[in-house]
Amino acid sequence: MAKSVFTDEDDALLAELGVEVETKKVAARTPREERIIAGFEEIQRFVEQNDRLPSSTEGNDIFERIYATRLNQIRSQQECRNLLSEFDHQGLLDGDFQNEDAGSCELTDDELLEELGVSMEAESDITNLRHVKSHAEKQAAEEIATRRTCEDFSEFKSLFEEIQKDLEDGTRKTKKFELKAEIRQGSVFIVGGQKAYVAEKGDVFSNAQGRLDARLRVIFDNGTESNMLMRSLQRALHKDDAGRRISDPEAGPLFSGELDDGDLESGTIYVLRSKSVHPLITENRDVIHKIGVTGGKVEKRIANAKLDPTYLMADVEIVATYELYNINRTRLEKLLHRFFENAKLDIKINDRFGHPVEPKEWFLVPLFVIDEVVEKIKDGTLERYSYDVESVSLVAV
Repeated sequence: MAKSVFTDEDDALLAELGVEVETKKVAARTPREERIIAGFEEIQRFVEQNDRLPSSTEGNDIFERIYATRLNQIRSQQECRNLLSEFDHQGLLDGDFQNEDAGSCELTDDELLEELGVSMEAESDITNLRHVKSHAEKQAAEEIATRRTCEDFSEFKSLFEEIQKDLEDGTRKTKKFELKAEIRQGSVFIVGGQKAYVAEKGDVFSNAQGRLDARLRVIFDNGTESNMLMRSLQRALHKDDAGRRISDPEAGPLFSGELDDGDLESGTIYVLRSKSVHPLITENRDVIHKIGVTGGKVEKRIANAKLDPTYLMADVEIVATYELYNINRTRLEKLLHRFFENAKLDIKINDRFGHPVEPKEWFLVPLFVIDEVVEKIKDGTLERYSYDVESVSLVAV
């Protein structure tokens, strides 16, 4: 027969069922006839796989109940029997009619569900049924059960902590997951109430249904991991009412006519140089800078620098300040720190109690580069550049 035409919802349903639509060339048929034949073929596949007719008994899998009700509709209408007789190699059209007053044999799945008395979610999506455990939910439960302890979770723990902070300050946002949304290495999601980070994505291949898939290494914030398929993660997210995609970090808006709660009308980017006698600092003093953003006086902020490990337990000097207006200070500071991430100073010092501390806001960046970055922020073009450590310059991306 000619190739059936499916909507996106039909395609998603067939994917859940693991059904591959076969294409056989025969005489052209009307779209209505194609829909009736396609619905009958689904029933045939159920019979082949289960060696019995589908039953609409309450408690059975919802798809089986749909097939049973659909078969009843088909048997009840001579027009449908005539159309399908040449395909009925299993004798499914034989048998007593369960409902002589049945309506059209091409009722939608939603209409069949209404006949079964099954309530639907607001989206009226066949894959979102209340009080019914779908095939995908069962599969998701099996996948969760196959999770194992993540032996190198220490490498990911700080990442999850940073993601949580980003969510709290608005640098990242959660968005509803779209069924066909891309899942790539580095993506972060919320599924089953846990954050899930895609640490690795294998080569893309075509699965049995001809759809693209890939093997993933997914790390969860409870210290477990799973080597699940991309399609499996997509289904789990789609089935989870609270499932969300966590966006990548973003800076802005940095400048706007409207101020966020807690923002002042102006802010200051400040650049500090340390007076520490630490060997690493003394050897590179001219290019080691602390970069931050404040809404107050910089002088007040650094008054007790020599007692604060944030300032390397030493006095500092202010080498540059930049006044900016109508800014979101938190996002601006995060933007600067992320931009210079590859130049972060790797240093460990002891606080006044002798405890080791790793200051986070110091960078090996010369002042002229910081000047350039501030200008790019002002004209809104910073996203077009990255900082190249080797050439000590901004490069276009």
